[in-house]
Amino acid sequence: MIEVENLVKKYGEVTAVKGISFTAESGQVTGFLGPNGAGKTTTMRILVGFSPPTEGKALVAGYDVFDQSIEAPRRVGYLPENVPLYRDMSARDYLMYLGEIRGIKNRRARANESLERVGLLDRAESRIRTLSKGMKQRVGLASALLHNPPVLILDEPTIGLDPLQVLELRALVSELGRDHTVLFSTHILSEAEQVCIKVVIINQGQIIAQ
Repeated sequence: MIEVENLVKKYGEVTAVKGISFTAESGQVTGFLGPNGAGKTTTMRILVGFSPPTEGKALVAGYDVFDQSIEAPRRVGYLPENVPLYRDMSARDYLMYLGEIRGIKNRRARANESLERVGLLDRAESRIRTLSKGMKQRVGLASALLHNPPVLILDEPTIGLDPLQVLELRALVSELGRDHTVLFSTHILSEAEQVCIKVVIINQGQIIAQ
């Protein structure tokens, strides 16, 4: 579960997030909908521990992202808009490398499980640079699932995909929503309608509807 209460983020004189509050429940996909520059990515970066809030509170799986800044990120899988991948590694080796950084035991088995979950086990040995944009997104999603976190935060995951890849990724996200708390960022209303159980709409740093 994600709980956000009166969250504020300032960059000097600019307030990017203006006292927002919302929840995302376990076992469903919550849409985070708004135009580019609305404050979606700033909020998500706070939730995954990349950026401290200026004011307010945010809990991820019961852990405060500021006061428990080591434990909270361990409960989150994050897929940023631009996935950082090592293009010359195979999909499996990349995941095993991330597993070593995270201290995961049985890294090969976990890598295979994650690839199977996103439908890429048959491309485990493929170099990432040879994969399509949609497959690279799936590798990124597999990396977010690697440590089996209860919370998944996905920032515009369908950007740049072709129509078939978009449909496949939406179906995968819907499936993941059954077992995880998923916060799904998008600026496309129809996408939120198709994927999400609940939608939080943000504009100019403020929540305008839920």
